[in-house]
Amino acid sequence: MPRLFDAYVIVDWSAAEGRKTGADSVWIGVMKRDVRFRLSYEAHNPATRAEAEALLRNLLADFRRRGEKVLVGFDFCLGLPEGTAARLGLEGEPWTATWKFLGQNVVDKPDNSNNRFQVAAKMNRLMTDEARPFWGGPARQAQRWLSTTKPDSLGDIPEYRRCELATRKLGAKSMAKSVWQMHGAGAVGGQSLVGIAAVRRLVEELGPAAAVWPFGTGWRALTPADVQPLSVVVAEVYPVLQPTAPEPGEVKDATQVRGAAEAFAKLDDADRLGALFAPPAGTSDADVAVVEREEGWILGA
Repeated sequence: MPRLFDAYVIVDWSAAEGRKTGADSVWIGVMKRDVRFRLSYEAHNPATRAEAEALLRNLLADFRRRGEKVLVGFDFCLGLPEGTAARLGLEGEPWTATWKFLGQNVVDKPDNSNNRFQVAAKMNRLMTDEARPFWGGPARQAQRWLSTTKPDSLGDIPEYRRCELATRKLGAKSMAKSVWQMHGAGAVGGQSLVGIAAVRRLVEELGPAAAVWPFGTGWRALTPADVQPLSVVVAEVYPVLQPTAPEPGEVKDATQVRGAAEAFAKLDDADRLGALFAPPAGTSDADVAVVEREEGWILGA
């Protein structure tokens, strides 16, 4: 039974400033097969995002030289809620226009210092000229267009994407967070801004050998024929959906990337991974269009 992928790379990104390893830093889990198709796993914990990006570039280049197909899952938002691109005044396909905007505005230096709060404030200014929809800057970053606390209302801007709403069944503590939250427990906004800029660089370097799901593939089940022309398929993941018991001394982030990589590999072995790329049953055509053009989706949500 043909598999979609030969390797599964799961990335838990971080918006940390300064060199950092261990908990709440970047973790990269790599599940791959040896010459006898036996799975083996390795974990990496680079101290900066620049080091992580370089490592990913090298890993993907090695897989490509061997003609192997790779699923790369990033644990942050690859799309923003419906209407974001229009409110920013961007032209063209919403997701590519937003990625280009972030690529042009996010500055992420080799020492891990970055301007994510300034970019969030600029987006607020362009979208509403108020301190919304992004919120949650630390006190030293507070200004007219970025508050430390959540605003009473986001107005007509959706707080959540459709995929985040799909995780409500997990309960309030495990539901995927809104991309608009920049700081505080579970916040994903900062790492999404710096993360999208990094993924854009990697994808652009790979050119037609890479596709970002569901934007570049369509929101549908994938088959080996779909993956055959590609080297890399990039997807958004949420490891909470693949709960895993920690090994002795293993930090939470390391457990999550290992668990997700193992889960996707096992699903692929069972010929069940391809179906995960399709919409949930009953999804409307209108929702499919929004997910494919702007919001994206969490693999397995």
